[in-house]
Amino acid sequence: MLDYKLLEALVTVIETGGFERAGLALGLSQSAVSQRIKLLEARLGQPVLTRSPNPQATPAGQRLLNHVQQVQLMERDLQRQIPALSSQRGRLRIALNADSLATWWGQAIGAFCQAEGLLLDLVVEDQDVGLKRMREGDVAACLCSSEQPVAGARCLALGQMTYRPLARPDYIERHFGDGISAAAFREAPAIVFGPNDQLQHRLLSQCGYHGRFPYHLCPSSEGFVRLALAGIGYGMIPDLQARLVDTDGVLVSLVPEQTVTVPLYWHYWRHGGDFMERLADALLQAGRAHLQ
Repeated sequence: MLDYKLLEALVTVIETGGFERAGLALGLSQSAVSQRIKLLEARLGQPVLTRSPNPQATPAGQRLLNHVQQVQLMERDLQRQIPALSSQRGRLRIALNADSLATWWGQAIGAFCQAEGLLLDLVVEDQDVGLKRMREGDVAACLCSSEQPVAGARCLALGQMTYRPLARPDYIERHFGDGISAAAFREAPAIVFGPNDQLQHRLLSQCGYHGRFPYHLCPSSEGFVRLALAGIGYGMIPDLQARLVDTDGVLVSLVPEQTVTVPLYWHYWRHGGDFMERLADALLQAGRAHLQ
């Protein structure tokens, strides 16, 4: 039988990013958390964590994390059937892209969280790499652009978001006054969300340019739009967000005939029980209402 106190220590170390913070979360000393991890490894006969520089789950640790998350999801269904089992609110750790969080996600999940008494632990990742978190056992579900499910998980298509290269008219006149060209792309500063953000590269490829370009790094959807409004660069901004911020006329498309579409898929554990199925249904409805 698995000792779930030991598994709880493993999960908390990964979620908080360290033994000391895990101890604070669990009401234990750092040494006590470390002892629980060592005892778990002794019983398994193999390590569950790599400890330097930051704690990361080993392949065995990842399997244990996946197991714990699925057990927690099934326990939610049991608590719904037998409320006396627990009065604690459930917590769900989800990886999702920043643009969804800044636009349609809140409306999609709000009523569900209230009805289910659910607390969210949101991990913001680029839509192209968020699934890695689920594969590693760090999250119980993921919203990302990949349609290839993790083993043991389901994948649902929710819709897609359309992005356009938006900038202020005076920025476009300053950097692209002579039209779209390779020379202009080499010199005009772009705005990129992060090192894994490939939207800008996809746009430039569609325009026939495959070289380097200067860029500002801005890991914030709201800040991304603010920088474009400040006139310091052009960036790939989703139509949903442009409407929310009311950028009509203030920001215009650098290349009106070019857009980049990003499909969004919801991934969740197959053995997550009725709770995860209800959540999937809520997100499917939200996708029909907010996404293309």
